[in-house]
Amino acid sequence: MQRRKTVLWTIIGMISCTFWGISGLAAKALFNLDSSINAIWLSQVRMICTGMVLLAFSAIIKQRPLAIWREPKAPSILILYAVLGIVPVQFCYFEAVQLGNASIATILQFIGPFFILIYQALFAHQPLERFQIISALVAFFGVVLLATRGHFNQLAISEAVLFWGLCSALGDATSVLAPAHLIRRNLSSVVVTGWGMLIAGLFLVVIHPDFSVHPQSSMAWWLVAFVVVFGTILPFQLFSSALRYVSASTAGFLDAFEPLAATIGSVILFHLQLQLTDWIGSIMVIIAVLSLSFIPQKKQIKKH
Repeated sequence: MQRRKTVLWTIIGMISCTFWGISGLAAKALFNLDSSINAIWLSQVRMICTGMVLLAFSAIIKQRPLAIWREPKAPSILILYAVLGIVPVQFCYFEAVQLGNASIATILQFIGPFFILIYQALFAHQPLERFQIISALVAFFGVVLLATRGHFNQLAISEAVLFWGLCSALGDATSVLAPAHLIRRNLSSVVVTGWGMLIAGLFLVVIHPDFSVHPQSSMAWWLVAFVVVFGTILPFQLFSSALRYVSASTAGFLDAFEPLAATIGSVILFHLQLQLTDWIGSIMVIIAVLSLSFIPQKKQIKKH
């Protein structure tokens, strides 16, 4: 019975990660369909809607979402998590998707765990192990191949796509590191993520209050709804539940379905022409990140 449950939740986790990858494809389709929609507007809608839904859900299951504001240092950590973690991991990712494609944006964001290793080595005094250094080098050369397609004297993607993609990877790392203190205090991850999403969305509204932007067609609205529901809320809940039944290393492998879905989907739906160097670079990055799943449990890095 337990084995069946583990297999079931492993499949559900795989589907969740696939939906995360597909959400980038939906965003790209939205940008292509409606030129009035931009990355910052989509990020605002996605984060505010997701934050409100998660906080409402946490209240329904009696996790007391307001209580976290009375916890020591929680308000400052939530703001740090939102502004330096969720904003870049969401907004910068969509910028990379809009200027490039979902495949390269997702692959670049996927290297976030290596920024965590750098942080741990520099500030947490955790020296890197040999296989971690090798993995980092493999990922680095994979990104170089993606960025240059083997022509090392010029970029094959725009500097803007590379910049926003790497910023989203930094945000991915920060979104793991920033709330770790709160999670270790057994505070609900749903509450932490809900407040982080809501604060991040409101922060973007404050710095860019453009209320004239809205989808111009019913199809555009359906794509927005897909990004919010099937690309954010539903996979988050399913993946969080799956973590109760699958090991951390298995969950690490499941993460690979996100860039795979984005890459394969870009080829099928948007006729993205990938050269051999693109496939090699993507595989190098995915394998390098997956190798971190072999880190001993005390050093295991998990995406929040």
